[in-house]
Amino acid sequence: MKQRISYALGAFGHDIFYATLSTYFMIFVTKAMFTGAPADVQAKMIGLVTTLVVVIRLIEIVFDPIIGGVIDNTKTRWGKFRPWLCVGGTISAICLAMLFTNFFGLATSNETLFTIVFIIVFIILDCTYSFKDIAFWSMIPALNEDSKERGKLATFARFASSLGANGTTLAVVPIVSIFTLIISGHSGQAASGWFIFGLIAAIIYGVTSWIAALGTKEKDSNLRKQNEKTSIKDIFSALAKNDQLMWLALAYILFAIAYVATTAVLMLYFQYVIGNISAFSIVGIVSAICGIIAVPIFPFITKLISRKYVYISGIVSMLIGYLLLSTASASNILLIIVALVFFYFPYQLIFLSVLMTISDAVEYGQWKNGVRNEAVTLSLRPLLDKIAGALSNGIVGFISVSCGMIGNAQASNITAKSIMTFKMYSFYLPAALMLISGVIFFLKIKLTEEKHAEILKDLEASLVEKQN
Repeated sequence: MKQRISYALGAFGHDIFYATLSTYFMIFVTKAMFTGAPADVQAKMIGLVTTLVVVIRLIEIVFDPIIGGVIDNTKTRWGKFRPWLCVGGTISAICLAMLFTNFFGLATSNETLFTIVFIIVFIILDCTYSFKDIAFWSMIPALNEDSKERGKLATFARFASSLGANGTTLAVVPIVSIFTLIISGHSGQAASGWFIFGLIAAIIYGVTSWIAALGTKEKDSNLRKQNEKTSIKDIFSALAKNDQLMWLALAYILFAIAYVATTAVLMLYFQYVIGNISAFSIVGIVSAICGIIAVPIFPFITKLISRKYVYISGIVSMLIGYLLLSTASASNILLIIVALVFFYFPYQLIFLSVLMTISDAVEYGQWKNGVRNEAVTLSLRPLLDKIAGALSNGIVGFISVSCGMIGNAQASNITAKSIMTFKMYSFYLPAALMLISGVIFFLKIKLTEEKHAEILKDLEASLVEKQN
């Protein structure tokens, strides 16, 4: 229980970081980072930061499997995962707090120097976060080999991460508004309030990284014993030869891009389309309640139906949510709430289905290829989420500028054409991606719970034969 709680607290802070960086950092950029600069300069700098963030994150993603290989090759008295939680968590937390500033006025006074400093800070953040992110989620197969116990551990973690992500959504507007008023004496969401929000998120994330490291212990077993070092060739070979992992990656990346494309701009949806920014807290409340209910029932649902059908039914529910969101009006808050329930309730169930399938793919790869790669295999899910997160940063910047939703713009300034453009990129295209994702998962994923149990028996039998 100590291990479950420690790991869950780590997941709580981890998703606060992810939500803060992938969604609210770009909101800060579009609304407050360049306050005081002329409108044309603001648009130019928002475009610059958006481009830098997307390019840096996409380039760094190429190295994620190599980072997984470095972690797999790590051998210390504390295991191969926990040191990276401490080091990566601490450094990336410091960098996150720095991002929620105007870099001592450079954002509005010296574009060249600001660009250089921003690039350095963001590269350090992205690299150290990658080590921590991959190490954290790769720990699940190392903490237990039994698929059911992994499900319980992941359920604890996902319950806490749901609270972290949804709590961030619920708290962002109150925190920014309150501290803006306290520090500046003015209402609204100013840079000073955003900095306090970023600082709070960074502290929680950094502290919980250490809690997860100190409160967990890797399990030694015959299956995990591997003396060979993992080379760069082995890293990419392990991924490419794991067919179930590759099909899962394709299905999940389409889903993840669609999900963040919508969630990243819901704040803009309430402020400019609905015209009621104070109602944005509904998103946090609905998503938190949905997560609190959905995550604990995951083990019970998977006793009744396989993870494949959990995934498919979840996609159908989210498509209904898209339909309702796209047709809701400012006067019908109840319909918006119903739409959010259809959209958010299945998300945690889909995520857990993917996480458990990827965890089981560790043994699948070992069974098929003869080599066990924990961090390399589990690095794929964070890699895909970071691709989606990078694109979400770009989506927020693109939609904000193209629809005129920047700076001090009001809902009354947004044209019907801009609203239609907003819905196209936020609802219609993401819905199409989710539909394709569901079809791929249904047709191509064969690694069920029963198949994994058979694989474990084969692996254990082969190990006994070698020992004899």
